[in-house]
Amino acid sequence: MEKKKVVIGFLGTQLDSGRGAGRWEKWRPTVSLVQREDLVVERLELLYTLPHQALAQLVRDDIATASPETTVNLVPMDIADPWDFGEVYARLFDWTQAYRFDPEREEYWTHITTGTHVAQICLFLLVESRRIPGVLAQTSPPRRQRMGEPGSYALIDLDLSRYDVIAQRFGAEQSEAVQFLKSGIATRNAGFNALIDEVERVAVRSRAPILLTGPTGAGKSHLARRMYELKKARHQVQGDFVEVNCATLRGDGAASVLFGHKKGAFTGAAADRAGLLRSAHQGVLFLDEIGELGLDEQAMLLKAVEEKRFYPMGSDREVSSDFQLIAGTHRDLRVDVSQGRFREDLFARINLWSYVLPGLAARPEDIEPNMDHLLARSADESGQVARFNLEARKRYLRFARSPEALWSGNFRDLSASMTRLATLADAGRISTALVDAEIQRLKWLWQRGDAMETAGAFASLPTPLSAEALEGMDLFDRMQLEAVLSVCRQSPSLSDAGRRLFDKSRTQRSVVNDADRLRKYLLKFGLHWSDVSGRKPAP
Repeated sequence: MEKKKVVIGFLGTQLDSGRGAGRWEKWRPTVSLVQREDLVVERLELLYTLPHQALAQLVRDDIATASPETTVNLVPMDIADPWDFGEVYARLFDWTQAYRFDPEREEYWTHITTGTHVAQICLFLLVESRRIPGVLAQTSPPRRQRMGEPGSYALIDLDLSRYDVIAQRFGAEQSEAVQFLKSGIATRNAGFNALIDEVERVAVRSRAPILLTGPTGAGKSHLARRMYELKKARHQVQGDFVEVNCATLRGDGAASVLFGHKKGAFTGAAADRAGLLRSAHQGVLFLDEIGELGLDEQAMLLKAVEEKRFYPMGSDREVSSDFQLIAGTHRDLRVDVSQGRFREDLFARINLWSYVLPGLAARPEDIEPNMDHLLARSADESGQVARFNLEARKRYLRFARSPEALWSGNFRDLSASMTRLATLADAGRISTALVDAEIQRLKWLWQRGDAMETAGAFASLPTPLSAEALEGMDLFDRMQLEAVLSVCRQSPSLSDAGRRLFDKSRTQRSVVNDADRLRKYLLKFGLHWSDVSGRKPAP
């Protein structure tokens, strides 16, 4: 389907002017754009300064006569000084931010023949930076003035790579993009800020895959979506943001969800399915926990990333999808590669841009600005403002930055904590009593997690040790005991287990009694061979 042509340009206060029948005998640049028989302009966005409203209306009426199929939108610009670069650029920039561009259905020409030199430069910069998607249009008068002669025009498709120096002058715009990626939070951690600075540059300059690594709750999904929204605002993507957690995909369902399937491809495939990769066409696909994908799905994904083509399940015909991949994981994929759980070639492909997002405990200086952000967001959602009193704020921060605060759930834990405090705050005041109760709640949450982790490590060991006894042991002793009990479970007798455990030191003893040494070690914890193996001790 042919795209509709939309022209954006300033009114020419001199070149477009004229009254009476004689105005049709002169060349007027804006009117000339719609006078060509081989060119149909669907819509004209005619920008004008307020003192020239009457001329703008006249030009609109003349265009209606010359080209009834062209819709003219008059766009007033409140510009006091049309030669003030800062003022003109600011007004045009704000207009482009509010305008609903649709590059999939419309083709945009930015007319730079009319307007002041300042306006023309500003329009050039907005096209170069992709704030206005499309090309520049330069019109010229005919060699001989004839009634109705439209003259000529030239289209200029900017090679963006030539104008990096110009783009770098607008540091303020880059700063705004960085703040956007951080959701406007004034983060203080130098390492994190440097990371986001680079992510901003990569997000707007590259379509290569990006790998985000970090613990659960560190903000990988949030950052991926903000990167997409930044690219969308600059008209670098037209498609959707498609997100899936690969840990939720299993078996045939994994390939079906990602790559789609043909009807009858497997039991239950009652109809064709497009799959998420095709849903992300011309957009961004975020695969969270990519390390959970099976090796077969990894091979299919590699082909899709490199060739933009793949086979749906049960189909002998390839389909295409042009998307940018952002991957997330809490695991070290280098370890998975070395152990054969993750394909080395796929890792190499997605590791071009790799960023490790630190957990909240590693960014204690960022806890306070995030608290303020979360409380402000809570106020927007609930309509009720909640604030700490001075002592309550100090007490919460003292705990939040201390070694006691594990933040194992990272920003999810902090978000939940702020939600509870804001909800319980009477008259919008978060008191020290509320803070003390919240601190106890967080301690309980994290202690419970530690206890469950310890219990999980020993769950398969037939030991009578109580949870209290395990919690009272040093980590060194717990890990050593776990290793000893593991060997005991795999050995047919106490003596055999002793020989395996003391295989080096037994050669240096004149009297060897490995079974007795192991028996005494177990007795330190009140354990017997029958407790740990289910067998009676050998003689």
